[in-house]
Amino acid sequence: MTQREHDVLLWGATGFTGRLVADYLAAHRGPLVVALGGRNRQKLEAVRREVAAVTPSFADAPIVLGDATDPASLADACARSRVVLTTVGPYYQYGKELARAAAAAGCDYCDLTGEVTFWRWLLDEVEPVAKRTGARLVPSAGFDSIPSDLGVAMLAAHAMERHGRTLSETRLVVTKMRGGVSGGTLASAMGLAELARKDAGVRALLRDPYALSPDRARDLSNDGRDPMNVRHDADLDVWTAPFVMGAINTRVVRRSNAARGHAYGKEFSYGEWMSFGSGARGFALANGANAALLAFLGAAALPPTRMLLERVLPGAGEGPSAEARQSGFFHVSITARMAGGGPLLVGRVEGKQDPGYGATAKMISETAMGLLDQPGDGGVHTTAVALGDRLITRLRRAGMTFVIEERP
Repeated sequence: MTQREHDVLLWGATGFTGRLVADYLAAHRGPLVVALGGRNRQKLEAVRREVAAVTPSFADAPIVLGDATDPASLADACARSRVVLTTVGPYYQYGKELARAAAAAGCDYCDLTGEVTFWRWLLDEVEPVAKRTGARLVPSAGFDSIPSDLGVAMLAAHAMERHGRTLSETRLVVTKMRGGVSGGTLASAMGLAELARKDAGVRALLRDPYALSPDRARDLSNDGRDPMNVRHDADLDVWTAPFVMGAINTRVVRRSNAARGHAYGKEFSYGEWMSFGSGARGFALANGANAALLAFLGAAALPPTRMLLERVLPGAGEGPSAEARQSGFFHVSITARMAGGGPLLVGRVEGKQDPGYGATAKMISETAMGLLDQPGDGGVHTTAVALGDRLITRLRRAGMTFVIEERP
């Protein structure tokens, strides 16, 4: 595969997030050949010109044409590439043919999906082919779900290396965050709501906390259905409400644990929350946010209110201004207790720029370039399983924070 024409094929370069990824890859690719892929040559050439205005060496980036309605074009594109990075979602609706083509061609792959349904489809329909060809498919390589997945993996490794212990109760809390809501994320949520309304099997899948487990019958985690209540976090002394992205992130983390032979521990449990501060004000804000989340989920499930939401909320391909992206950030704290006792472990994962755009463009770009540097077995993998510590190292060098402290 090292002899292929393109090191990284960026699929969806003309979209809002795809353009940000193009900027990042152009500035950080070194000697790698990065191609721009999509349906419209004129739009792709326009992106290339705009990126080259800042990074002149990108002016000769190859253009690759293809269409999800033309599987042969996708097969050709993947056969010419070592890694395909796609920002085109919702993935359950638009991403299947590209993932299928990458697996068949032995081309590594990464995406930004937050859809449990797409993950499950990849595992059921594509992973057998990927294992045969050696292709590594790494979904959810952005804000969904890298801070969660790599942050917990970091804590588990620390607990074993420093204390010879595994993890038990582990919780992620988003302590601070500034950023716009991703139109693509909202489109995915709407698509999931529509699927769930029509299909009882999808509803059951979304309720299953181990929906992505490689061996559901033997999973050792201790988690039930997703919480829907406000909770006081005694370790951080803040009031919290369920984190909306926990619906995908928790399942990715549990898959990493199971795929690594339950290395996080037999007593491992995991949940995700968002902080709203301490005291009466924090309690009130957390309850308000939780009520708003429940109202949104209810509205998204009903056709009339879903149509109204689609009119007023950002659509796929829309995003915040450059100034808003640059001023964004996220701070995540992951607290973990160890089986058998010991100090409280507190991991911090932090990123600059808007988490759903600038930071996500960085994370998926570093994932794609990391796949070029690190060999591995074919299949559908989480970032913790596919790249692990090496991706943490890459992201630290790119300006993200991954640190651990111990508290009595």
